[in-house]
Amino acid sequence: MSALSRLRTEWFANVPRDVLAGTVVALALIPEAIAFSIIAGVDPKVGLYASFSMAVIIAFAGGRPGMISAATGAMALVMVTLVKEHGLQYLLAATILTGILQIVAGWVRLGALMRFVSRSVITGFVNALAILIFMAQLPELTGVSWHVYAMVAAGLAIIYLFPRLTTTIPSPLVTIVVLTALSIALGLDVRTVGDMGQLPDSLPVFLWPEVPLNWQTLGIILPYSATLATVGLLESMMTASIVDELTGSASDKNRECVGQGLANIATGFIGGMAGCAMIGQSVINVKSGGRGRLSAFTAGALLLVMVVFLGDWVGRIPMAALVAVMIMVSIGTFNWASIRNLRDHPKSSSVVMLATVAVVVATHDLAKGVLVGVLLSGFFFAHKVGQILRVRSRTEDEGRMRVYTVTGQVFFASAERFVAAFDDNEVIDKVRIDVGRAHFWDITAVSALDKVVVRFRREATEVEIVGLNEASATMIDKFAVHDKDGAEDPLTSH
Repeated sequence: MSALSRLRTEWFANVPRDVLAGTVVALALIPEAIAFSIIAGVDPKVGLYASFSMAVIIAFAGGRPGMISAATGAMALVMVTLVKEHGLQYLLAATILTGILQIVAGWVRLGALMRFVSRSVITGFVNALAILIFMAQLPELTGVSWHVYAMVAAGLAIIYLFPRLTTTIPSPLVTIVVLTALSIALGLDVRTVGDMGQLPDSLPVFLWPEVPLNWQTLGIILPYSATLATVGLLESMMTASIVDELTGSASDKNRECVGQGLANIATGFIGGMAGCAMIGQSVINVKSGGRGRLSAFTAGALLLVMVVFLGDWVGRIPMAALVAVMIMVSIGTFNWASIRNLRDHPKSSSVVMLATVAVVVATHDLAKGVLVGVLLSGFFFAHKVGQILRVRSRTEDEGRMRVYTVTGQVFFASAERFVAAFDDNEVIDKVRIDVGRAHFWDITAVSALDKVVVRFRREATEVEIVGLNEASATMIDKFAVHDKDGAEDPLTSH
């Protein structure tokens, strides 16, 4: 595809719906950015400037059209201690360093690591995020008047019923406009966006973090930056995979790593906190018809325009309207089929999914949940492959030789079963081990072969190994000891 064709496809193939979807996202970003700023312990404008910067720059530099990046709760939680102990300026410096680390990750193509994240982990990630999004709305629904419940119910009714009339205008946008107009017209005493914090009244300006440029500063911010970079890339890669599925298109995850890095560097220089892709807002964007880069650009640019120049009007949007939109996102994000699949899918897949959900919900840390899910997936995979190993034997040459035929993968999870399959107490002249249908993967497998061979030879039995493929032979030649002079039993040698 030529550069002009790509530009037309990614930016101008869906202009009306991208603009409308971006408008919905911009409105939904405002209270979240303020809330995440409060979590991190900084002024609301730090989160709002970050959301503007991340969304606009990712529109140009990201690897996934239609995906929204901004200030996020997962990143805000990492910043709490840094802000509390060292202040805002160190947070800005950490944000810049986070971006540098993410660019390096993109250059070394760490985006390819997503192929090690199983379907069960992604499903658990999505379900956990849907639960967290819903839980985040509960404070807005406790200890409030009946007007709030009525507005949320009306908002959900509009969201799900309005598309039956037309899909030209996104129903979440209609919900926000209608409920805001009702709230103002009826003079309802309900919590609004303006009640969450003071909106900025000026455009962001370039600034250099006021921190000393020395090794002590690096020692302070590096641990936080490394964590922020990891959490940000993990959430962004997972979100990209989900949007890939929703839109039936592919993304460039290594480019996304670099794009996230560039966005965070720019964000740190205009007084914003580190951010990453937002699955909730990305789902709102896609569900509202946003597909191209213009939707992310519109969301970021319009966010800044609204909070700076239309702050009085934006501040009057009732939180109930945005709660209704986020509940819709929660319902739409949750993979309801995964509940039915608990009975039909392999137990190991269900355990991975449920463990991912449990850890994320318990810790509110997406990175920890995904890490647990990936580790469990690896454990179950290794166990399953290890069980496939088969060793069969037969006698030849009138019982003087036994032939063992090995089929399957020999590695750390199957090495014990491999050793146990050989009877070194049998009185016999010769043993032939045929590994033509097997593969030796690691030094544990090589050590297992050593044990078998040395024990047979200790009983004065001749051992012949046949059928080694090239990769296995190379590893055995390099690490095995049974064919070295003075070889001892690997269990007793030191």
